[in-house]
Amino acid sequence: MTRNFLLRPALLLAFSSALLLTSCKKDTDVNPATNTAGLLANTTTTATNNGSVNNWILANMRYYYLWNDKILPSPDTTLAPDKFFNSLLYDWNNTANVNRDRFSWIRESADELKASLGGQSKTTGMEYKLYYKDQAKTSIVGSVLYVLPGSPAAAAGIKRGDVFTKVNGQSLMIDTYSSLLASDPLTLSMASVVNGTLTETNQTKQVSPVVFQEDPVLLDTTYTIGGKTIGYIVYNQFIPGIFKNGTADKTYDNKLDNVFSTFKQKGVNELVLDLRYNPGGYVSSSTNLASLIGRNIDASKVFYAQQWNSTVTADYNKKYGSGWNTQNFTNKAANVGANLSRLFVLTTDRTASASELIVNGLRPFMTVTTIGTKTTGKNVGSITISDNSGKIKWGMQPLTFKSANAQGFSDYATGFTPAVEVKEPLFGMKALGDINEALLGEAINQITGTRLSARRGVSAAETLPVVASSIDQKAGGGNMFLERKVESVK
Repeated sequence: MTRNFLLRPALLLAFSSALLLTSCKKDTDVNPATNTAGLLANTTTTATNNGSVNNWILANMRYYYLWNDKILPSPDTTLAPDKFFNSLLYDWNNTANVNRDRFSWIRESADELKASLGGQSKTTGMEYKLYYKDQAKTSIVGSVLYVLPGSPAAAAGIKRGDVFTKVNGQSLMIDTYSSLLASDPLTLSMASVVNGTLTETNQTKQVSPVVFQEDPVLLDTTYTIGGKTIGYIVYNQFIPGIFKNGTADKTYDNKLDNVFSTFKQKGVNELVLDLRYNPGGYVSSSTNLASLIGRNIDASKVFYAQQWNSTVTADYNKKYGSGWNTQNFTNKAANVGANLSRLFVLTTDRTASASELIVNGLRPFMTVTTIGTKTTGKNVGSITISDNSGKIKWGMQPLTFKSANAQGFSDYATGFTPAVEVKEPLFGMKALGDINEALLGEAINQITGTRLSARRGVSAAETLPVVASSIDQKAGGGNMFLERKVESVK
């Protein structure tokens, strides 16, 4: 058995239905076989039955899992691997426990897991949110949050704020929406919204999913308003670059550096970081972004620290000495912190993991004001575990540590409550970057004291119950089509 992760650079923080965090500061050679007597007996054989896969899962979980002391002495290894994995998770079904494991996950294909963590997936390029169409919860409507440039959805003319009510001629219902939205191709029946009233039209748009590499830097621009030079960036996933043969280049980290270099050249003295749809990703990229923003920071200052289980901590203390679980900022020539006294972060319930790490990690060094709605509350991280021998095809992303900032604060499992609450409208959303867009407009008002458009209340039609979001499928987000009732394992 081998794990596929790096100590510090590969660190990932996960998101909302699950987004990750992978960590470490160098390739590790820690072998669970030396710490879990006899548990790897079957992992060197071809994985043709549940037992061999489950023994592999169990060995790694007993060593790396954050709550490894909570694993039962003799779990049922005859279960299907995904159910076996879930049976090991700490207090998984106890919704009353906010500190339970809500985010560990597993996939049958480790290759697909790794690709998704790198921003590559089979997608139409359209991210959306699903709502019940009415309070009676009889049918479902989809609202487009954003569209990836160059994707099939962009080519079809789909844009943020578009609304669809049917797929392939069929209404979206609670029992059918997952299979309908998994169709290829998808023919979307569009609707119009006038004064908050939803009306179905005869217009349809057809898209087919393709394997697509997402650029996480969706938008960057600057505004000069009221004597302020405001930098604005929409960043949707923490991905260092394009992955090839398991290794990422620095394409997207370098793009961020270039964006902030431009901000610095233009004299940006206020910054709005839009993480409303960012479920997390690699902590190396979170460290990179924080190092471009932080005020009075350098490579000697702590960005965040990891708190692992006692087994790993004891081993790594001996192997690497003190400081192995601490990540400092890095020195960045494009850092704009000297011109900033504060940072505004736009958030929703899809803001998670590495995104929340930005908020928590920068607060000891500057004022960080969140605008929007409460974040996910993922203060824990995970590592990618796979069998490099190829005998076991599964890959898993178990939680392995808790994160804390330079002041030791880590207690945000219930999420960060916004300083200014602003709800995104269900319908009639303005384009991202439009200064009259709800969340950005409020940030500009907080910065300049000038409200560019009237702040309207949220109508009753815009408080419909949420069903799911496609963002929950992204890198580590698990699957938005999860069953509502999870089978408990005794």
